[in-house]
Amino acid sequence: MNRFPTQLKKIRKEQNITQDDLASQLFVTRQAVSKWESGDSTPDLNNLIKLTDIFNVSLDNLVFGTEHDTKVDTSEFVFDPKHNRYVRRLGKMNFWDFLSGYWWAVLAIVFVIGFFSIFWTGR
Repeated sequence: MNRFPTQLKKIRKEQNITQDDLASQLFVTRQAVSKWESGDSTPDLNNLIKLTDIFNVSLDNLVFGTEHDTKVDTSEFVFDPKHNRYVRRLGKMNFWDFLSGYWWAVLAIVFVIGFFSIFWTGR
């Protein structure tokens, strides 16, 4: 069951956007938007992401019609597609977050300092 065409049409009409307006925002033809809404074709991934930005809805809501109760604070978290989860933005990192994420760098620095202290003291 493909819910995307009905969801696209429903959300577009709720926000009072015409097919022409939507097509001009996506740099596609009105016929392409019409085909998406009729189910004859589907937009590529780039256009799906642009649609979520235009309508200010989640991809799950646009494609499947599902709503999630969980709201993510996008000023503090960003989606990591590699691990399929939200992670804290690096700008708000504290010391313990740094250690947990870059333990290997801290270990390498301690090793280098220890190596050079042995080398220079002659022991």
